[in-house]
Amino acid sequence: MRANDWHDPRWQAEAHSWIRESLAGIGTPVTGDIEETRVRPWSVTHKAPTAAGVRWFKANTTDCAYEAALVQALAGWAPDSVLTPIAVEESRGWLLTADRGPTLRESLPDDREAKLAAWREMLRAYAVLQRTLAPKAQAMTALGVPDMRPEVLPGRLATMLAETPVDGGVDLTAYGKWCAELAADGVPASLQHDDLHDDNVFPGNRFFDWGDAAVAHPFSCLLTALGSAQYFFETTPGELHGLRDAYLDVWSDLAPAETLRRSATLACRVGRVPKAAAWQRAVRDAALPVEEDFRTAAAYYLSEIGRPTPV
Repeated sequence: MRANDWHDPRWQAEAHSWIRESLAGIGTPVTGDIEETRVRPWSVTHKAPTAAGVRWFKANTTDCAYEAALVQALAGWAPDSVLTPIAVEESRGWLLTADRGPTLRESLPDDREAKLAAWREMLRAYAVLQRTLAPKAQAMTALGVPDMRPEVLPGRLATMLAETPVDGGVDLTAYGKWCAELAADGVPASLQHDDLHDDNVFPGNRFFDWGDAAVAHPFSCLLTALGSAQYFFETTPGELHGLRDAYLDVWSDLAPAETLRRSATLACRVGRVPKAAAWQRAVRDAALPVEEDFRTAAAYYLSEIGRPTPV
């Protein structure tokens, strides 16, 4: 039996047995059928009914299995900003959490200004969480969270290009200079979600879904966050700058605004390498056939390194 074969009856039986034993052990036994609700090549989610409400099970493929240990650690370091797991099986990358209701995206009113205000608050809250977690950078990499700090990114990029050639190549010298500038800007490395948007956070700004996360320059979270805002809201440049500045305001004691904005731009540029690496991890040893868009995502992000960023 493959460790990541979500549809193998033996894998499902083991997972469901663990779910039932874990929930029975804390006095909330499963009261009905456990159902698969979301499946991807890199992860699967099942829903288990209990008398105390729905419980959610998530499993990741081997390269993303660090999420389980990370979630458990985050619950101790920042309990008001994340989900506290009910049970964790670190060796297999399994975790159980309680239902938190609709996500922020599902809760937002149908009003553009209200949505943008909620996004600004979400980004501020995430920046506060990153500042809280910055002293835990080494502890997070010890848990298996990928190290994507600026100092190591040129080497990561060279390795990735050897495995995933990009048409036209990448200017490694320029990339190295961007990384060196970021490494010297005085902003400490922290947890970079790498899939930060309003569907991966609950109202009250509790963040979840850490399967793409890395320890990196914190501002690189803006690559996906602002890209998502562009996609979902068709944001104007001014609105994007407002979202960026709401996030950067939390870091305003470290450098002048223009310096922080420069770092945000650089972090989005170099952040395409961690994003490509996240896609590589996601499809390596995938549990299901991988669609073309997923298979080529790493090469796409590498090819974008020299292109303009959202801000």
